[in-house]
Amino acid sequence: MGAGSGARPMSKRTGSHSSGPPAEAPPIHVYLFVAGDEPNSAKAKAVLSRLESDRIEIHIVDVLEDYEAAIARRVVVVPTLIIEKPSSSLTIVGSLNDERILLDALGPLEG
Repeated sequence: MGAGSGARPMSKRTGSHSSGPPAEAPPIHVYLFVAGDEPNSAKAKAVLSRLESDRIEIHIVDVLEDYEAAIARRVVVVPTLIIEKPSSSLTIVGSLNDERILLDALGPLEG
């Protein structure tokens, strides 16, 4: 089930259409659930925006606008960050002030 219609991508993956090099690694989908522009939500958006890359697809879900997406993903506290990798999923709840925690959760981003 998707995050709902309220998910707004912050960045889009750019792909190469050449047939030479090996296929690029699958993207990491990151869903940030926030409540409007509350201080913790604004801070979480700012930290996450610094981590944008071609491998990370960031979706912001405002639970005040799309509460159904939060229900579908069982989000009860904001901010909540859900990181979906091809092989695993991880949820971080609460303050996202420490960028190192996010970097550790995302793991190596080189293709």
